[in-house]
Amino acid sequence: MEEKHKKILQRNRTNLVRDLNPSDLYDGLLEKGVFTQDMIDEIKSSGTRRDQARQLVRDLETRGSLAFPLFLECLKETGQQSLAELLQNGAPGVQLQPAQPTEVVRPARLLPVSPEREHIRPNPQGRTRRDSIQSYKMDASPCGHCLIINNVEFEPESELRNRTGSNIDCDKLEQRFKALNFIVEVKSNLKQKQIRRELDALSKKDHSQNDCCVVIMLSHGTEVSHSRFPGAVYGVDGQCISVQQITNFLNDEKDTGFAVSPDEVEPSIGREDDQTDAIPTSSSSDSLSMSDEVDARVTLPTPSDILVSYSTFPGCVSWRDTKSGSWYVETLDRILEQNADTDDLVTMLMMVNHEVSQNSAKGLYKQMPGSFNFLRKLLYFQTKAQL
Repeated sequence: MEEKHKKILQRNRTNLVRDLNPSDLYDGLLEKGVFTQDMIDEIKSSGTRRDQARQLVRDLETRGSLAFPLFLECLKETGQQSLAELLQNGAPGVQLQPAQPTEVVRPARLLPVSPEREHIRPNPQGRTRRDSIQSYKMDASPCGHCLIINNVEFEPESELRNRTGSNIDCDKLEQRFKALNFIVEVKSNLKQKQIRRELDALSKKDHSQNDCCVVIMLSHGTEVSHSRFPGAVYGVDGQCISVQQITNFLNDEKDTGFAVSPDEVEPSIGREDDQTDAIPTSSSSDSLSMSDEVDARVTLPTPSDILVSYSTFPGCVSWRDTKSGSWYVETLDRILEQNADTDDLVTMLMMVNHEVSQNSAKGLYKQMPGSFNFLRKLLYFQTKAQL
């Protein structure tokens, strides 16, 4: 699909997910060669009408140059004229044909597809595809608890610098997760033992009526030995708690939880206020491993599944602007605001990763977030448009 048509779909995704009737389109999209039967079956099995609409639009962007005008034709043929006109207004060069039946030999038109989707493995006869991705349940109100630990002022004995600008991150995340229907609690400048105490108290709350729990750690970080997840965050006393220990507070051996991270900002080219939150140093004389300061981490427990995302990949620097906050949080907050209505968490994190990777500090230094993803389903946050 042409890039300009992809952008039109992306700009109108909220309306499409809200108003589209996917079931009316399947026959037409199949006859016109836009989708294969396997793709139609996968979309049908993706969940609710909104889930199917979301998956249909996402898959449509991977098809060839004729996919967009053929999609408009299908909309008109099925009485979804208002959506067709909405999309056509953004692409005046695309003309809708009269909704007359045309004789089509299936599949008469094979659309060119992107290289990534060019090869579609045929299914053995009689075997049903079972690889569709469904969504986690995220409809409780409130959705769950969100604990933000914001460490800004570090004790002199810790030999760690104060994290000027972190309060900006904290305020953004507090408001963002309130908007996503979480009960938000903020704790500031905690020592390591106090961090453990707050995590323990959170773990003992009644979460039976909630769908997820968020813990955001805004602090300096470092690398530690681990068996599952690398990295640790510091208390203001200079004592650290590992990411693995943080996730352990929020699950048992059978519930491994769900984690995400935030800390870094938007384009910062040559700004004087850039500081690092992750400083690589050799961890031993005979090792290539590097210690780092992971500056923010969000943990979302869900049964048996976990995703841990780092503001910067272990061994690399994490940048924070003293006046605007961290690159990662500023970008994450904006992506959540613009895309949470239509996109799942992993997709949004990839958007964040891409944008942060394009930034540069002092006109030279770059940053690349990273993650460990063990999710089995898509996770969509609640938004006002969905409530």
